[in-house]
Amino acid sequence: MAIIRPFQALRPLPAQAASVSAVPYDVVNAEEARAFAAGNALSFLHVSRAEIDLPAETDPYSDTVYNQALENFRRLRAAAPLIVEDTAAVYFYRLRMGGHQQTGLAACYSIDEYEGNLIKKHERTRRDKEDDRTRHISTLRAQTGPVFLIYRASSAIDSVAARVTAAEPLFDFEAVDRVRHTMWRVTGADLHALIKGFGALPCLYIADGHHRAASAARTRKFLARQEPGLAHEEAAWMYAVAFPDAQTRILPYNRVVKDLAGHTPNTLLSELAARGLLHGAGTPAPSRKGEVSMYLGGLWHALRVQGRPGATDIGGTLDVSLLQEQVLMPLLKIGDPRTDKRIDFVGGIRGTGELEKLANSGKAAVAFSLFPVGTDDLMRIADAGEIMPPKSTWFEPKLRDGLLSHLI
Repeated sequence: MAIIRPFQALRPLPAQAASVSAVPYDVVNAEEARAFAAGNALSFLHVSRAEIDLPAETDPYSDTVYNQALENFRRLRAAAPLIVEDTAAVYFYRLRMGGHQQTGLAACYSIDEYEGNLIKKHERTRRDKEDDRTRHISTLRAQTGPVFLIYRASSAIDSVAARVTAAEPLFDFEAVDRVRHTMWRVTGADLHALIKGFGALPCLYIADGHHRAASAARTRKFLARQEPGLAHEEAAWMYAVAFPDAQTRILPYNRVVKDLAGHTPNTLLSELAARGLLHGAGTPAPSRKGEVSMYLGGLWHALRVQGRPGATDIGGTLDVSLLQEQVLMPLLKIGDPRTDKRIDFVGGIRGTGELEKLANSGKAAVAFSLFPVGTDDLMRIADAGEIMPPKSTWFEPKLRDGLLSHLI
């Protein structure tokens, strides 16, 4: 079963929702965060990336940054203002980007179920990133950025969503990136129907936000050690938004490599041809699984990566895995893409033009455009207890920070 719990959200008033809301803390660097928040004292980036209000040379993991985040959080609560709901609720949260639309349920989800693998994972997490958000949550005593979950679509949940979202929303605005964010508050009989509908689901899956989830779980343990004897009931729950699998959209997570590991463009092409991987001229975006587009020497080339005979692991059949095994590791000497400084990753939202720009400017020697992983692939890998390769999926559109916060 999947347990959901209503909560008394901390949120802006509708008139300030657009100004307060901000992109997730981990999709921008400090320089980009400063630019997004410039001239907007209400931007939640002042809380999620508090280093933007400190000298540029400040260590982002220093005490000063977390103290600044707490000060900024307190200031924002008064200035926006941010209010705490009188009664607990859950919220339908709709994202619309161009012709794409998806509607998920913002609620509290069980950390016990996360630790018991009823909320399934498909990524490894990094300790330093866990440390950062654990300290952020425990300092603010609030989860301010949602975990992005998915579930296999349910007609019972769909019917409640259709009924609730036909009414007047709580929030409805278009962000600067032209994504429309609309939210409805849910209580009463509809809330009880959702609790029953989610209770019938066998499990949930983390789509994006593994570090937020891990940090929420670590915060519960931290508070139990720091304040023994206190119940910390709210710390047993994490704030997340769960979407039906059929509505979510995954974009590719593309790769650029800074040098050719001793090859020239011609020798690399020759090696690829000799291995049966090169199949002539290509287009910027591959059209199906098994195809990879490579930008080299100002031209797009078509590659076809081949599955390993007898492979039993699902993750090993992904194009991103096959590209690593057949091209990046043997020819470009990229050992561990998690740690190798010669490879960078470009989210699909930036488009293939970004790959061309990086290569044409000399910042990369070669770029690879991938076909996106399917949501079903993600769930099958999580069901099998496997781990996806790093930087395999880019979910778009993104949820905004600051619209709802869960106080612990």
